[in-house]
Amino acid sequence: MKYWLIVLPMMLSGCIPLLVAGGTETAAVVAQERSVGNAIDDAGIVIQIKTRFANKDYKDLLANVEVKSVEGRVLLTGNVNKPESQIEAVRLTWQVEGVKEVINEIQISDQAGIWNYTRDVWISTQVRSRMIFERGVRSINYSVITVNQVVYLMGIAQDQTELDKVTHIASTTSYVQRVVSYVKLKDDPRRGYN
Repeated sequence: MKYWLIVLPMMLSGCIPLLVAGGTETAAVVAQERSVGNAIDDAGIVIQIKTRFANKDYKDLLANVEVKSVEGRVLLTGNVNKPESQIEAVRLTWQVEGVKEVINEIQISDQAGIWNYTRDVWISTQVRSRMIFERGVRSINYSVITVNQVVYLMGIAQDQTELDKVTHIASTTSYVQRVVSYVKLKDDPRRGYN
């Protein structure tokens, strides 16, 4: 029943593609490893976090912090100018119901220039494209976020072989300085949704 409280208003307002598209991902939720219910819960978590960011005095949170959620595990990435903004982002995220883990990869720096941003977008696009065409990789199960040439992977891998392929793709993409993986294996008992 709680899913309809999120989905119905979104359907009426025309926002349902947000649930289906998952931001920059291009495939339908039903093809993902996580259930439709989990995907809807995650979309609701992201909306609540971004709403909290928008309602605070820390204007750089909404504009500069990327939020991804997979089965209640929330990854925060991006650049902020002050340590206080990073702390506030984590604090606000923990206040949202359904959040089980907060992974804070927000950087405090002034590297968020247009050239750096453009290169990061290019890197993420290359990694996603290579994953789509790689045999044995279900690319829909992964989120790829790049900040200052560091690629963050989040999602659910079918097995260690698939995860190794995805990590290799990311690490061998031009300009990538480092890869940080928060991917869990499909049969990992810590998922709690098997």
